[in-house]
Amino acid sequence: MVDFANVHAAPSPDLLTPDNALMLFVDHQPQMFFGTGSGDRTAIINATVGLAKAAKIFGVPTVLSTVAAESFSGPLLPQLRAVFPDQEVIDRTTMNAWEDEALVEAVKATGRTKIILSGLWTEVCLVLPALSALSQGYEVYVVADASGGVSPLAHEHALQRMTAAGAVPVTWIQVLLELQRDWARAETYVPVTELVMEHGGTYGLGLVYAHAMIDPHAAG
Repeated sequence: MVDFANVHAAPSPDLLTPDNALMLFVDHQPQMFFGTGSGDRTAIINATVGLAKAAKIFGVPTVLSTVAAESFSGPLLPQLRAVFPDQEVIDRTTMNAWEDEALVEAVKATGRTKIILSGLWTEVCLVLPALSALSQGYEVYVVADASGGVSPLAHEHALQRMTAAGAVPVTWIQVLLELQRDWARAETYVPVTELVMEHGGTYGLGLVYAHAMIDPHAAG
């Protein structure tokens, strides 16, 4: 039942903000991409880089992690690395990133409780840390289009398993616009619209058209 006395114009505390969230990128590496078969791998790369640039725009703390980078999986995705050129990449031996002490300490050090999680593969390298973090009180938002599994079925069932445990499936554009949330936020308006035009597909192309043909200040 709605208590109309308490209804007012205010955002839900469940929403992601630049002040309550962190981003965790797990195993966006060549060998992992080679085995990804749940969707177009170029699209996953585009979504991953778009998500990373969103973190950069809003100053969202970011943790980067790889698994067996030198012995098997290869280096972090170069386009992702280019967004954070000076940041440490935590390399692990564990498939479950949440069993790596350095990674967990890096997450804890942010002081944030909402984890925006993406990576390869969904059914292993996301399910395991997602369930582990959820069990310790974190909120987990899984970026489905910046992640991939070895097959469509593996990806989808992994998302279902995480959702059943309390994780929230999102997309990178959803995260970006949730962080912006108001086009009157002038300090991030231009970077956000530029990011959408660069990585937002036909949505971005629509902004290009709107800026050129209708109004240079037109937004989403």
